Amino acid sequence: MNNALCQVLVLYYSKHGLTKRLADAIVTGLESEGVEALLRTVPDVSNNIDGKAAAVPKSGAPYVTLEELASCDGLALGSPTHFGNMSGAMKFFWDSTSGLWLKGSLINKPACTFTSSSSLHGGQETTLISMMMPLIHHGMVYIGVPYSVAELHKTTSGGTPYGASAVALPNKSKLSHEEQEIAIFQGKRLAVIAKKLKNNSGN
Repeated sequence: MNNALCQVLVLYYSKHGLTKRLADAIVTGLESEGVEALLRTVPDVSNNIDGKAAAVPKSGAPYVTLEELASCDGLALGSPTHFGNMSGAMKFFWDSTSGLWLKGSLINKPACTFTSSSSLHGGQETTLISMMMPLIHHGMVYIGVPYSVAELHKTTSGGTPYGASAVALPNKSKLSHEEQEIAIFQGKRLAVIAKKLKNNSGN
């Protein structure tokens, strides 16, 4: 990694594409502030105890490595809502990060979360909070979306002060204007804070 450049990891899991669209919008926000965005995903968890995920995904972003997580200057973490919680695949990945916790690798790095659900009251906020918990345990600095963002007052689908979100309403193939703008803002805010913390740390 180029130490002169601020690099933020955008780590997501997406089955049907809506969470990936949020990740792309966050990348747009990050890059608009001159930050390098590293887009990564996690493998599915097999229901076959002997099964293993392919080493390389068939399409989309590569799988994240612990080294990439440890070296990032900030993190945007996304997962669809699974019964009000992060997906099993994402939880499985975070359960493998105790080595980084022991080293304090993520302490004082900024982080945010984002999610999508198939219904308007499908547990988005609890999912965002479920992803927040391991980040706090790792000592990361959690950032949300302030109400100065006008779209938070206008949205009739996704978008929360806890983080960007989207709702997969029937016949919906893309983010609403409000969902898109909230996710872009979240990326911009994460970029600004990541740069400030990186500069202050002397790295």
